[in-house]
Amino acid sequence: MAFARVNGVVLHHEVRGAADKPALVFSNSLGTDFRIWSAVAARLERDHRIVLYDKRGHGLSEATSQPYAMTDHVDDLAALLDHLGIARAAVVGLSVGGMIAQGLATLRPDLVTALVLCDTAHRIGTDDLWNSRIEAVNAEGIAAIADGILQRWFTPAYRSPDNADFVGYTAMLTRTTVDGYAGTCAALRDADLTESTRALKLPALCIVGDHDGATPPDLVRQLADLIDGAEYEVVKDAGHLPCIEQPAITAGLIADFLGRA
Repeated sequence: MAFARVNGVVLHHEVRGAADKPALVFSNSLGTDFRIWSAVAARLERDHRIVLYDKRGHGLSEATSQPYAMTDHVDDLAALLDHLGIARAAVVGLSVGGMIAQGLATLRPDLVTALVLCDTAHRIGTDDLWNSRIEAVNAEGIAAIADGILQRWFTPAYRSPDNADFVGYTAMLTRTTVDGYAGTCAALRDADLTESTRALKLPALCIVGDHDGATPPDLVRQLADLIDGAEYEVVKDAGHLPCIEQPAITAGLIADFLGRA
């Protein structure tokens, strides 16, 4: 395990692969940690220097007091890459991680060579949605809203108590800190990246699971349409987290895209 204090917060992270390979950074979704990328990263490690990290308030990273701003998460990642001496990287982000990736490409274009935006958008949800979720989590904890979240995350076939992986990812969600979860909900509520993302000029791939109940295919298609030349792919038999349900397909799409980009 590796930890670094950057931008005023301690971030848990892991670096895999040779230093002379092109860097590939993964940013995870709300209520998860970097282990969601394990199966995808393992398939890409031979050709890339992989950087995995837990955003603030998630996994083993420090949970500062809520609320957070999206720029907090963006500045955290920029500071981590500076700390690691990584000057250029392709960035893969899922859900809020995809918004962090978009923000990094806007605020630190020197760092970002290409974007892979998974199950994300330029704006996600409404003020009412995020405010109600913040209120519920602060009052009753994440477990009180977990069932609805898991329905959006995974296909019906995956959501079985007999599926040990599903039980494990449920635990990952419910054990996220309240400050980290609610704080990041506030960041999502307040972030509208429409115009800044429309201005991006770099290779981009947008990926979405066909059963995604959080950022459905039509919304991700709108994101792809914002970025000139962006590619768009739908992963069959996957919900909001195709990196978990369909890691081989997801890794293949990323590898093919980066080979062209």
